[in-house]
Order: sequence, then structure tokens, then C-alpha cells
Amino acid sequence: MPTRPLWRCRNCGAEWPCQPARLSLLVEYRGDRVGLLFHLGGLMAEATEHLARLNPDHVPDLHRRFLAWARARG
Repeated sequence: MPTRPLWRCRNCGAEWPCQPARLSLLVEYRGDRVGLLFHLGGLMAEATEHLARLNPDHVPDLHRRFLAWARARG
């Protein structure tokens, strides 16, 4: 899980979810892509709220960071 409210990886300091976190999530949610996307969507909403409080003048678009990588592959 990330450090909050900055949403950085506790281990490597990269933006969460970093590559190791993504792999871990894919393993944890193997066979349940909808569950993974639902989980990530909730975390994305929380991250948006936290990051908006930290810097109200720049609220990042977190869709790519949280959801785009986890979509089902065609």
C-alpha cells in the first residue's frame, strides 16, 4: 500500500502503484479483473482527494496511473 497523502510506494518511493505494486495487485486479483478495477477506482478517488488537498491548483489526472494499466487485455 502507498504512503498517504502523497501516494508514493513505501518501498521504492515511486508513484504508487509502481511496477512491483502492479504485479502484486495482478497476482492478488488473478481471475477477478473487475474486482481489481473496483479496488483501484476506490483508491484513485481517495488519492485524488488527498492530492487535491495538498495542491489545489494542480489536481492530477490519475486515470492512467491507477486504471489504464489494469484494464483487461483484448
